[in-house]
Amino acid sequence: MYNITIIAGARPNFMKIAPIIHEIENAKNRGNAIDYRLVHTGQHYDKNMSGDFFEQLQIPEPHVNLECSGGSQAVQTANILIAFEKELLANPTDLVLVVGDVTSTMACALVAQKLHTEVAHVEGGIRSNDWTMPEEINRLVTDSISNYFFTTSETANDYLKKSGVKDEQIFFVGNTMIDTLLKQMPNFKKPLVWNELSLKTKEYIVMTLHRPANVDEENQLKEMISEIMKHSGNMPIVFPVHPRTAKILEGLDISHNRLHTVSPLSYLEFNFLVKNAKAVITDSGGITEEASIMNVPCMTLRDNTERPETITLGTNELVGTNPSNIAPYLNKLFSGNWKQSKGIPLWDGHTAERIIKHLLNLN
Repeated sequence: MYNITIIAGARPNFMKIAPIIHEIENAKNRGNAIDYRLVHTGQHYDKNMSGDFFEQLQIPEPHVNLECSGGSQAVQTANILIAFEKELLANPTDLVLVVGDVTSTMACALVAQKLHTEVAHVEGGIRSNDWTMPEEINRLVTDSISNYFFTTSETANDYLKKSGVKDEQIFFVGNTMIDTLLKQMPNFKKPLVWNELSLKTKEYIVMTLHRPANVDEENQLKEMISEIMKHSGNMPIVFPVHPRTAKILEGLDISHNRLHTVSPLSYLEFNFLVKNAKAVITDSGGITEEASIMNVPCMTLRDNTERPETITLGTNELVGTNPSNIAPYLNKLFSGNWKQSKGIPLWDGHTAERIIKHLLNLN
């Protein structure tokens, strides 16, 4: 029996591992000797991650929750190292599969290698080249100690090869996040705010901001929102707000009759809003991927991106963090000249199938 321990630490990780679990189940049903154990490190506490959340993704609840939430980067890393070491000693496995770039990804890869267990990194090779981002450090460390890499783009393949990874360790498979998106699209759910705000298709903009560089600098946040409001015509701006950002907004006394701050939404509700929006303004990497596949114009308020394919082939544009950059992009949006998605190779809904096929060959 080929046993795989799958690690998830935050809500987006579960979107990435859901299709992998489905494909393991399919492989088992076809008579393959493969099984998995799902470990939730508990890195991010999320009240939306109830039983309904797992039901929506059609995956079982994790076999264990290590409950390592809270604390600084160092404290959280240390807690995950300690808790996952105990977990892996109690439940040995053939392979630890980590996804994305959260602290859990790096910490669990480290524990696995020190216990002589192979590591596979889903989304290996992604780089922003911005070492101020904790995620970039997590990616660099994880990739330096992984045995196998399941990549989302040729750009990621090139980064890995330049760092000395051998061709036979790299598997270009696509993006499991898009597997989940395409599977769940028919299930997208109209959120309550749709009727409460009398929203209409393609007549509003969705905004998400969570990166410290944007939300912790009070003047920066105020200027950004001011520029967005000034150049967005009569469009309502729907802003699902992280609790930390909500506190900062309250202190800044930012209010505008077209700016609607709402509580964080479920995956199915949020993507309903994105799919029907005129555009998305964000500083999130994952949302740029989803917007590109749904062909929704996307503006990224960052100075770099680890997902360049969303710019070259998708609907994303890198606006930067200078508030004065925002107006030209909004003007372009309203002039009707925004680029169309060209389709991104292997982002086709079959990534997890390719991953499990490779894993079965490795065994």
